[in-house]
Amino acid sequence: MRYTLGFSTCPNDTFIFDALVNKKIDTEGLEFDIVLEDIETLNQWALDDKLDISKLSFPSFFKKKDSYVLLNSGSALGKGVGPLLIKKENAELPNIESCSITIPGINTTANLLLDFSFPKTKFKISKIFSSIEEAVLNGETELGVIIHENRFTYHQKGLEKVADLGALWEQKMNLPIPLGGIAIKRSIDPFISSKIQTLIRKSLEFAWENYPTIPQYVQDLAQSLNENVIRQHIELYVNNYSLTLEEEGRNAILKLQEIYMKNKLEDSASNPSIFLNELK
Repeated sequence: MRYTLGFSTCPNDTFIFDALVNKKIDTEGLEFDIVLEDIETLNQWALDDKLDISKLSFPSFFKKKDSYVLLNSGSALGKGVGPLLIKKENAELPNIESCSITIPGINTTANLLLDFSFPKTKFKISKIFSSIEEAVLNGETELGVIIHENRFTYHQKGLEKVADLGALWEQKMNLPIPLGGIAIKRSIDPFISSKIQTLIRKSLEFAWENYPTIPQYVQDLAQSLNENVIRQHIELYVNNYSLTLEEEGRNAILKLQEIYMKNKLEDSASNPSIFLNELK
C-alpha cells in the first residue's frame, strides 16, 4: 500500500523521517510518496485533503480535525521552542499592536501565538518563513515573526528580539508550546494508521541511536545551513514529545485548540477525538 507523506525540509522533520524515507528501518510493506514543502503550503493543502499523512501547524489541524487525526509520534512541542518577534536593531517603533508584521502564514501556530500574546494586531502580511528577515530588513514591515532555523541566525543579520511568543505562552499556561504535528486521514484504516504511527517512532528512535551523526538526507535538504545550526535545530525541536505526546503534550494541544476555537470563532457540528489512539 502506498500513501502520500508530506513534511518540510527543516532539519527536525528530515531527522525524524530519514530512516523511514530511506528504508533504514523495515516499513512492513508500506510505501510512501514523499512530498517536501514549507509548512504553510502543507497547511493550505490540508484544507483540500490533498495528502494522506502530513506535518501540519496545529491551527490548520484544528480546522481539519473532521478529516484528519493526530498521530502520537512526530510532533514538535517543547519549552523554549516558540516563535520570536523581531525588528531591526535599534529601530524605534510604536506599540507592537500598531506595527506591521510579517508572519509565516495565516494557518501557522506562530500566527496563533502572536494573536494570543498581542490580540489587537491588525497589520499582517504572510510570507514564506525564509523571507521574513529580509522583509523586516528592507522595511516592508516593522516586525516579523520568525520560526525554524531563523531563530538561530537573526542576530547575525542586524535584527533583534522584541518578544519571545513561546515564552509568553509558557508563562501564562505553564505548558509546553505545541508547534506542529503529524496528521493522517481519518479515512485510512485505523490499524494502518497505528502501524504508520509506530514506524515514525521507530524512525526517530533509529535517528537518536545514531546521533550525533547527522544523516546525509538531513544535510542535503538543509541547504545553506552549517552543521552547528543543524544540530541546534534538531536538539531544540526534536525531543521526548516527538517520540510520544504523553499527557502533558496532549493537554498542551487541547489548550491550544481551546484558544484557537475561541479566537477564530470556529464551530463544528461534531467534536471528534483528535488523537489516534483515543479513537473508538
